[in-house]
Amino acid sequence: MTDLQPLPSSDPYHACAADGTLFRNPARRQPKRDVRKALRKFNELIKDKENTALVFEIYESLPSKSFMPRAQALTLSERGETLRREEPFLPPLLDDHAALRKLPKGSVAHAYCDFMESEGLTAAGLVAESEKNGRPHYDDLIEWYGFRQRDTHDLMHVLTGYGRDALGEQCVLLFTHGQQPAAGHLLLGYAGALNIVKTVKSKAPVFRAVREAHRLGKACPPLVHMSIRELLAMDLAEARAKLNITTPVWYRRCHQIWRSEGVDPYDLLAKQAVEKLAA
Repeated sequence: MTDLQPLPSSDPYHACAADGTLFRNPARRQPKRDVRKALRKFNELIKDKENTALVFEIYESLPSKSFMPRAQALTLSERGETLRREEPFLPPLLDDHAALRKLPKGSVAHAYCDFMESEGLTAAGLVAESEKNGRPHYDDLIEWYGFRQRDTHDLMHVLTGYGRDALGEQCVLLFTHGQQPAAGHLLLGYAGALNIVKTVKSKAPVFRAVREAHRLGKACPPLVHMSIRELLAMDLAEARAKLNITTPVWYRRCHQIWRSEGVDPYDLLAKQAVEKLAA
């Protein structure tokens, strides 16, 4: 991947791409930090972990100070221009499993299709969840960059080997923070891990697992800056080696311990809730 070289601009907030797309639409409101709202939404998420829309509300309540500089570095660069031209919107690419299955077996694309089909997920479905609260569209470079961060979430599951179990989701969030620092990732990742520890009485090293995920994210080049088409075509093992993504040792260890204790890692919190009701 080449270094990002921002295109000349005296004021990036009023800069635009070669096709005239503004970096920041003047109608876009400045995000405001609201920690109380974020914590309230997190508590709601604990009770209804399938309500993905709450996750996006938490992110909006805890805007990242580094988001704008990161978005500027990519979108106002020659590489950003190329990515926007070749990959204007990722969901149609990611949801075209027929085309992805034509890539070699063992590729990231095949692993991605296997994961999404086994979980009953689509990239379009994640888009729908993110738009449940009716947020406006601004059609600026910031929006393109933000969508790209959102739409690579499930690809991170595939590349890292973290599942969609409770711990796997926390690990992916902290892997993401390693790449894209944001308070929302930290809150969801570490507070979610704490909730697992408090709810499930076990010897599983939960915090070692999430800290390992955080380190792996820092070591991996940002996925949003890569050509997703090229990444999908790569052999999965080769992609992991190139991206410095090693085996998540402590995550797997947690699964081993839970199973030895008679706990299903993929039904972790639900089982505990049933037992509490029964008691």
